Amino acid sequence: MHIKNGSGVCGTAFKENKVLRVENVHEFPGHIACDSASNSEIVLPLMVDNQLLGVLDIDSPILNRFSEDDEATLIKFRDALVKHIDSSVLSALN
Repeated sequence: MHIKNGSGVCGTAFKENKVLRVENVHEFPGHIACDSASNSEIVLPLMVDNQLLGVLDIDSPILNRFSEDDEATLIKFRDALVKHIDSSVLSALN
């Protein structure tokens, strides 16, 4: 799915290049609902070779679902994931 840079939780995380953990997506200005059951969300930017590639977006039907521990674990997962994306993948995406 393509979301405009700066729009919704995903676009904002991408534009600001920072993890966004949203307790209640219905209170987030400009939230874009990918799933009508979503109530909370965490979005992690994917940076490869100093190039912002996209975001990892995880939604939950439970309000305030994602904790600081979840965020720390997902950051470790994201960091491991991007180590396996090489320059050939980046070239194909550009």
